[in-house]
Amino acid sequence: MIPIPPERLDAILTRHDIVTATLAAGTVDSESVVQLSRELSDLDPVVAAIHAYRAAAANLAGIEAMIDEPGSDAEMRALAAEEKPEAEGALLKAHRELQLILLPKDAADEKSAILEVRAGTGGDEAALFAGDLFRMYAKYAESKGWRVEVISESEGTMGGYREVVAEVKGRGVFARLKFESGAHRVQRVPETETQGRIHTSAATVAVLPEAEEVDIAVNEADLKIDTMRAQGAGGQHVNKTESAIRITHMPSGIVVFVQEERSQHKNRARAMALLRSKLYDAERSAKDSARAADRKAQVGSGDRSERIRTYNFPQGRVTDHRINLTLYKLEEVLAGPALDDLVDALVTEHQAELLAAEGMA
Repeated sequence: MIPIPPERLDAILTRHDIVTATLAAGTVDSESVVQLSRELSDLDPVVAAIHAYRAAAANLAGIEAMIDEPGSDAEMRALAAEEKPEAEGALLKAHRELQLILLPKDAADEKSAILEVRAGTGGDEAALFAGDLFRMYAKYAESKGWRVEVISESEGTMGGYREVVAEVKGRGVFARLKFESGAHRVQRVPETETQGRIHTSAATVAVLPEAEEVDIAVNEADLKIDTMRAQGAGGQHVNKTESAIRITHMPSGIVVFVQEERSQHKNRARAMALLRSKLYDAERSAKDSARAADRKAQVGSGDRSERIRTYNFPQGRVTDHRINLTLYKLEEVLAGPALDDLVDALVTEHQAELLAAEGMA
């Protein structure tokens, strides 16, 4: 058991005390209250784990001291010796739980997710398999109390999906589904197969954390605002006052020009609204580009050889190739809830990798 530095634990307890006291004092603004409240919510379970770990350590130390005390009652020493294995087990459990809760958090874990399932190699059978996968995730989401909302879909000619994209809304969705990204392979006899031959098809899955709603804050110092007379063709009414507004957003180079209203004040308000829309659109486009890059990295080409998991119908098994785990419960997994068996194993493996990386394994 690798010891956890006590100064690290003390620092967490000190920070928890400071945040608690600051909130109790009521001397910070509303924005800070929200931030500190979130921090306190994150710290509370860590502090509880620290106290449990230290209590277990103190209990074991007391038992060992009693056993090693030559002047103590022989019967008490014997009783302590009987209790020692259970105390050691409790300390190991508390130590493990504290290690896990101290691991670096993925900021996206608590988010909802965008789920994308696409048919890969295999034609109509691949589309049918993509439909099976999507239904599996929808049933899994239902078992968790999450909400699934289809954003877009393209159905296969014989059923299933060539492509389906959905929002899966709920707390902690991404943490549970993020390991599903990749190529999934199915081995089964298609309904259209008259010779009873097993076919192999593939579908790709991408799970991305749902982006936060973009809130554009425009810094006035970043703006170059010009006023000018409205322009118009000959014969048209032309505003004689300098009511037209041109705003240049210096960091992005975006320029907007509004001359529809006779009031400079109204034109400025419209121009600012238009600028915010353009900045919002630019940020969304950047996020979409990053998302497309993430998707490409996650799902590969959809080829049969690139797979993270195989669903073998004749043998009734599901094999996750990343952790060499095979479950002979194919129908239960496709029904939804039994997907937890795979997800739990993947999460455990990921935690082990993080512990090793942190030098705590």
